[in-house]
Amino acid sequence: MPDAHVEFRNVSKTFDGETYVAQDINLQVPRGEFLTLLGPSGSGKTTCLMMLAGFEAPSSGEILVDGVPVHDTPPHRRAYGIVFQNYALFPHMSVEKNLAFPLQVRGVEKARQQEQVARVLELVQLQGFGARRPTQLSGGQQQRIAIARALVYEPELVLMDEPLGALDRQLREEMQYEIRRIQDAVGVTMLYVTHDQGEAMVMSDRIAVFEAGRIKQLAAPITLYEEPNDPFVASFIGENNRLAGVVQTVEDDICIVDVKGHTVHAAQVSKTTQAGDDVLVVLRPERISVQPRNHDYSNVHRAKVVDLTFVGDHLRVLLHACGNESLIAKIPNTAGHGSVLEGDHINIGWATLDCRAIPI
Repeated sequence: MPDAHVEFRNVSKTFDGETYVAQDINLQVPRGEFLTLLGPSGSGKTTCLMMLAGFEAPSSGEILVDGVPVHDTPPHRRAYGIVFQNYALFPHMSVEKNLAFPLQVRGVEKARQQEQVARVLELVQLQGFGARRPTQLSGGQQQRIAIARALVYEPELVLMDEPLGALDRQLREEMQYEIRRIQDAVGVTMLYVTHDQGEAMVMSDRIAVFEAGRIKQLAAPITLYEEPNDPFVASFIGENNRLAGVVQTVEDDICIVDVKGHTVHAAQVSKTTQAGDDVLVVLRPERISVQPRNHDYSNVHRAKVVDLTFVGDHLRVLLHACGNESLIAKIPNTAGHGSVLEGDHINIGWATLDCRAIPI
């Protein structure tokens, strides 16, 4: 990627010389992209952000910004905007003084400071709050001020480490759209760390999914959801049924898989998959049709309804099918859904391209 704003080249990090918290990270981020580093605790995502910020040094490999290695540049000279989960606002200063502080340490003249502070307060829609202190603001307002402070000196790169983790669910969801609106308005490159896959799906241009210090898949949210190419990604992004099986044949990029004596047609993920290989067939619950009215599906199987759970906009159906006792389907909460009852024996179906045979 010749125009990469940020680039990791074979970056690894170990604290004890034996266990790697980040290993062989290769990543290119174009200018203006919103990239999320997503993974469970201990997966290496925050370590990568801290190495980019300069708070940690890579054990090997190099990190470049605008094509220039940054290893010898101390954190305070990297001039990135940084937002942490705890906001890190000065409680004894007013909002205006908190926002002006980064400008003061950079020697910006007073008149320019006032202009920039007014600009970012308008950007985060908190005009008129400049005289208040952080303790007089709500959690969401404090987070907006933290974002405004990261943007006040007009950095080209902003790093965010779990910035919404301390907020309640409703406010967190509101702030997801707010952060994305701000990023779109400013056009800044943003690297965002979270363990919340729903948060990542809403906000990101692309998502790098981390597990055990490695990037398992890097793609747009819709691609990660619809086309996972790794068992971990399939389980971590959204909900998936996972059926272990053995490939019988491969025909025109379609795997014919034996799943506990049941034949399943699934899309081939790896071109190297061949007969006899163990695979994991993954299938989203919402792609399973309950009581299909026709036989257009390549996969049609008998199932027993074990349990029905009302979840507002849909019903969650627990099924025994294909030799598995915990297959999940989702039925939209629409008129007629009551035709399926606990204990019923029914047909279920799904399209070949709605399930994927992932090598294991």
